Amino acid sequence: MIRKINLKTGVLNIMQNLTELMEKIINEESIIYAVFSGVKNKSEKTFNKVTIKKVTIKDEVKHQFEYIYDKNVEHKNLDNDETFVEMYNLTKTYFKQVLINTVDADYHILISKKGEANIKKKAASKKAEVASHNRKKKYILNEGELTPFLIELGIMTKQGKIVNAKYDKFKQINRYLELVADCIPYLDKNKTIRIIDFGCGKAYLTFALYDYLVLKMGYNVEIVGLDLKENVIEFCSNLAKKLNFDDLRFEQGDIKGFDQFTDVDMVISLHACNTATDEALAKAVNWGANVILAVPCCQHEFLKKIKNEKMIPMMKYGIIKEKLATLLTDSVRANVLEIMGYRTQVLEFIDMEHTPKNVMIRAFFEDNTNIKKTVNQYKEFKNEWQISPYIEEAFGESLTSKLN
Repeated sequence: MIRKINLKTGVLNIMQNLTELMEKIINEESIIYAVFSGVKNKSEKTFNKVTIKKVTIKDEVKHQFEYIYDKNVEHKNLDNDETFVEMYNLTKTYFKQVLINTVDADYHILISKKGEANIKKKAASKKAEVASHNRKKKYILNEGELTPFLIELGIMTKQGKIVNAKYDKFKQINRYLELVADCIPYLDKNKTIRIIDFGCGKAYLTFALYDYLVLKMGYNVEIVGLDLKENVIEFCSNLAKKLNFDDLRFEQGDIKGFDQFTDVDMVISLHACNTATDEALAKAVNWGANVILAVPCCQHEFLKKIKNEKMIPMMKYGIIKEKLATLLTDSVRANVLEIMGYRTQVLEFIDMEHTPKNVMIRAFFEDNTNIKKTVNQYKEFKNEWQISPYIEEAFGESLTSKLN
């Protein structure tokens, strides 16, 4: 047990009392905040100050140490035993002064050159607040808010709880809706917005899009989900009817052959394989779509085509060459969209831990005519890698005329 502090003088002069004090306040989990200052040896290049506060990480309370250097800051999250060792080391080796705010009292500690601790105790000045590093994020769709399409797709229970095995899918849907929300300024609310979703699959995101635009934003839409699989189209069509999503329909077919419309406001192509993404982008541009969202998949086109003597040290390794080919393919697509007058972004769609297909190309039509620099860079890029991208064939004359 810690020795009783003389409240009259408020002073203790034995280092043992400091270790007992640290052990007590750590074991009782009463530390609110602490700051170590007054570097003992300023000639040593180390941190200038260290602070401690409590944080909650995955429902576990830790002590977060913040190490403040001249030009950067580092953090460590330590348990009670690690905290004691680190606090002892900081007082013994690095600092002359410590201020510890606890639930019960404040302690001001001065360490002499001989290593003796002068501890002064005062009334507590801070209230305990534990910062959380895993606060529940506020999504567009939230757990506890009954959402019929999520319930029907098995993501949410009828009590509003997200099914544990489907939580990654729930996060993916919300990330998708966040990306869609940024597109709102490019959609005209005064008209019926026509949207095509190529390769919709089981249509988790298609249903989410309809729910968001119609039920939450109040837009008038006509959404068509397109997929090659007959059983998928049948399932989605039946679910749309059950949900009374009257302006959402699903049809069987491929991207290249879809010709029901001559103009579309928004085109979505998620995980279209290989050059099917290029077909989708060409369709979108030729329709004059204001918004394009594409998450490419299986970018095999350049894998056997790219040649670059300077990059042999990379390309001689198969897995690296495959990743390089993927990056080159999507770089070509993004630049082509810029040449066609779009403001183009390449974004992370979802964390890599949830899906390896995590890159989204998002483009907004802004009728950009200042494309000479982009065209020149694109041509040099092609020459450097000795490639003739299929996307040029997919776009045809509309792209060729801008490149010449």
